[in-house]
Amino acid sequence: MISVLVVEDEEITAEANRRYVERVGGFAVAGVARSGGEALRMLRERPVDLILLDLYLPDMHGLELCRKLRAAGLLCDVIAVTSARDLSVVRAAVSIGVAQYLIKPFTYAALAEKLKRYAEFRATLEGAVEADQHEVDRALATLRGGAGAALPKGMTLATLELVAAELRKAPEGVSAQAVGTAVGVSRVTARRYLEYLIETGVARRVPHYGSVGRPELRYQPITGRQAPAAKRPRPPRGRDPDR
Repeated sequence: MISVLVVEDEEITAEANRRYVERVGGFAVAGVARSGGEALRMLRERPVDLILLDLYLPDMHGLELCRKLRAAGLLCDVIAVTSARDLSVVRAAVSIGVAQYLIKPFTYAALAEKLKRYAEFRATLEGAVEADQHEVDRALATLRGGAGAALPKGMTLATLELVAAELRKAPEGVSAQAVGTAVGVSRVTARRYLEYLIETGVARRVPHYGSVGRPELRYQPITGRQAPAAKRPRPPRGRDPDR
């Protein structure tokens, strides 16, 4: 069984990642850390095989955590799970031994593929002391190969990125209609993408109560440093948000 530590400061995303990992056969979640410091303490007490690491932590950057782990002699493998798209960050991650890099938002299938490839990589090297060039190439190809899991049918990465960009512009929340207008798609299409972002732990639904009529359902981005949403007043009877 491959033990995994999930390092993610946002509660909803951490729980989603934990559930995703536990759905993959051969993997078990050893714990969830909400900061770099907490991760270091947990790993000193109980080392794991693999860390599922968000790079934007409240007390340190995820790459700084990796450097501290190496300095402490903790040689856990790392899969970075992050919204960071800067290629300089990717290069830095590779230079300190991050095995794989998964960009948010992602599906369960995308993470499962990364985990399965990691398991195959470990199995390829298990018990080996020396290897020839062919065996080394095969092991690395197992770890790095694959083009990633596809999005749900009818969805495109280009539109998903546009919708996610509009979502990030509205920390207070935005309606599907507003996103659709900005992106150039219908309200129904925008809502489908927004619901997908909720499923992958990138967004949440928030009701917006106006002075009259039904409350409007809005979508709010979840960020690594975002405080939990304040409790909202119970809507009047018969005015539940449209789900």
